[in-house]
Amino acid sequence: MTDAGALVLFSGGQDSTTCLAWALQRFPHVETLGFDYGQRHRIELDCRATLRQRIAAQNSDWASRLGEDHTLTLDALGQVSETALTRDTAIAFEAGGLPNTFVPGRNLLFLTFAAALAYRRSLRHIVGGMCETDYSGYPDCRDDTIKALQVALNLGMDRRFVLHTPLMWIDKAQTWNLAQDLGGRPLVDLIVEDTHTCYLGTRGTRHAWGYGCGTCPACHLRADGFRRFAADAVPMPAGG
Repeated sequence: MTDAGALVLFSGGQDSTTCLAWALQRFPHVETLGFDYGQRHRIELDCRATLRQRIAAQNSDWASRLGEDHTLTLDALGQVSETALTRDTAIAFEAGGLPNTFVPGRNLLFLTFAAALAYRRSLRHIVGGMCETDYSGYPDCRDDTIKALQVALNLGMDRRFVLHTPLMWIDKAQTWNLAQDLGGRPLVDLIVEDTHTCYLGTRGTRHAWGYGCGTCPACHLRADGFRRFAADAVPMPAGG
């Protein structure tokens, strides 16, 4: 382990899998962290082991850099969150303009716990899939929030953590493109087949972009991004 190592917030979704590949390309040692907070789409956590195994099998360098996986249980977050991600309620917009899929404090807690784990594991870099381009207005996904939290974590733990958000300024089509740049068609196919993004936790229907209900905001974003990515993509041989 080294302070040049990284910890990736790895949910089992498209964005975090792309971020994992991004980190494996850059850092000599990469560990992953998932959170179980009573999310309605908890099935995403079941995807993580398969994704780690298959992403390592695609690239021997990545395999040598991929370290331990960690899962933390944050039941309290689910208990205080009356949201569509933690309760069986219809997805809708609230009076303040935010969708009821917003879990207050989620990314703040995730990054704080990630920093605490990174402190213990002597990992300097923390990588998350927060994005301010294709998002639902979540305030804890904003670049200003992440920068402010990095300052607070560094002061509060007396360490020089670096919070990386490689997807911050790109949309979903560009996220698919980034995956292709990092791992070619095999990585894109892996993300289509084995990641989970759907808010409802549905994996019954296989679409061109992957599994999901096809109607929730997360599915809409993923589907639209894949459509634009596929329309512009240069055909690649099956080998990458």
